[in-house]
Amino acid sequence: MRVYLGSDHAGYELKTVLVTRLPEWGYVPVDVGPHSYDGGDDYPPYILDTARRVAEDVGSLGVVIGGSGNGEAIAANKVGGVRAALAHNEDTARLGREHNDANVISVGARMHSIEEAVHLVEIFLKTSFSEDPRHVRRIAMIADYELHRSG
Repeated sequence: MRVYLGSDHAGYELKTVLVTRLPEWGYVPVDVGPHSYDGGDDYPPYILDTARRVAEDVGSLGVVIGGSGNGEAIAANKVGGVRAALAHNEDTARLGREHNDANVISVGARMHSIEEAVHLVEIFLKTSFSEDPRHVRRIAMIADYELHRSG
């Protein structure tokens, strides 16, 4: 399974670690950028491109990383077909997949040590959607709104 990764300068180091760790877990990392550290970069281009690629590649997952992860989750969720979950502990990482069928995890690199953040991503990637009818129903409601909203 492909896992697309995008970050800004605050998440660059964590993204680099994940790119090397993902193959150990059986995933194919796709580094969307940035490809070098730039302390003045802006996250939206990298995050939106990462989210777009996940939406277009059915069955893939994404990881977006910034300082807090908030802006990255907001940006990723602007892309149709993306359900990005901000994970700040093991429960939110797991429940994002299990209950919300999130296909993107957002992590704040300044909120965790590298190893804690890597662990959150691993939990997210290794958790499956529960297929519980109540969760399926709720996700369908959100998808319907996304498809038919006006303005």
